[in-house]
Amino acid sequence: MSFRSSFKSAFHELLTLSVTVSLLSFAAAAPSLAHDDDDDDSYTIGLWGDLPYSTLQATVGVPNLIADMNAHRLKFTVHDGDLKQGSNSACDAALYAQALAFFGSLEAPAMFTPGDNDWVDCDRPSNGGFNSRDRLDYERKVLFSTPFSLGQRKLRQEVQTDPLCLGANGTKVGCVENRRWTVGRVTYATLNVQGSCNNLCDTNPDPDEYNARNAAVILWMQQTFAEAKKRNSAAVMFVSQADPGWDLSDATRAPLRDPKTLAETDGQPDGFASFLTALRTEVEAFRKPVAYVHGDSHYFRIDQPFLNSAGQRLENFTRVETFGDNQGNGNNDVRWVKVTVDPRSRDVFAYQPVTVPANRTAVPAPTRN
Repeated sequence: MSFRSSFKSAFHELLTLSVTVSLLSFAAAAPSLAHDDDDDDSYTIGLWGDLPYSTLQATVGVPNLIADMNAHRLKFTVHDGDLKQGSNSACDAALYAQALAFFGSLEAPAMFTPGDNDWVDCDRPSNGGFNSRDRLDYERKVLFSTPFSLGQRKLRQEVQTDPLCLGANGTKVGCVENRRWTVGRVTYATLNVQGSCNNLCDTNPDPDEYNARNAAVILWMQQTFAEAKKRNSAAVMFVSQADPGWDLSDATRAPLRDPKTLAETDGQPDGFASFLTALRTEVEAFRKPVAYVHGDSHYFRIDQPFLNSAGQRLENFTRVETFGDNQGNGNNDVRWVKVTVDPRSRDVFAYQPVTVPANRTAVPAPTRN
């Protein structure tokens, strides 16, 4: 072989290797798509929310929790809202910057849906007397500015970009906090559903904002079921902040509601009945497992409180409430919920409460022998 032929052959091999390495590097760095992993392999995700509510939780508890979640090599995590306590805590830029840093320290894709303490209740004087819509606009700008998740690994999401919500200046804006993604034949979505009567009570009720956002949320929920049916998803999981109340059993933590009619019975403004009615219709028609994850009342539980109009339990619906703040316990409730997702299993979701060893307050973690 001549020197020229040998050189051309070596150059061609080097160029091919260079292109291959570049493509592999790009693939490693590129974010996943909203529809990621169409196979039936099982995986785990992490759920948390209503944190942090104190300096101790922000500086010790939440960093411990994030380190624990990172150690579990999760597929993704979701925070179901409330980045701070509801009163006596400013809704200033530092709040959202702190949240962005927390989510950025999670190795897996990190999802988030707003909580009432993040924007609805920011109009309380003790929180700075902000305009609530302005705070939601700011939250959208800081935490929802791209179609990708937060976290060190990104996952591309479908986003409700249609101008259906009301911004601070009264114009219609995209409800970009409402997101959807599918992983391993399970479809997930976040919904901006809020405590404080879903913005119909508290300091400055805002029915115009509520009506626009509530209609958008219902539409996004219905479209999520349609997408799940189209993709033949094995299950659906929704994540929101508010505990809307499901029946007459829990007056200390949620609105009281007639479980058959879904009408609120405690005399408070009802910001949830129309959403729950639409959700019930979709759950019954879908037939496969539906999980509804929320925070708000800071009481970990997994149950099936949703009934049909005849008073029969909807067997395919499960409510999951994540751990939330209890400042009297210090870091005791800075915990998370691990969910094993197996599209091949009958119930798809299996739930495990996780106590972070470094956050044990009442009973110290045992020492290893």
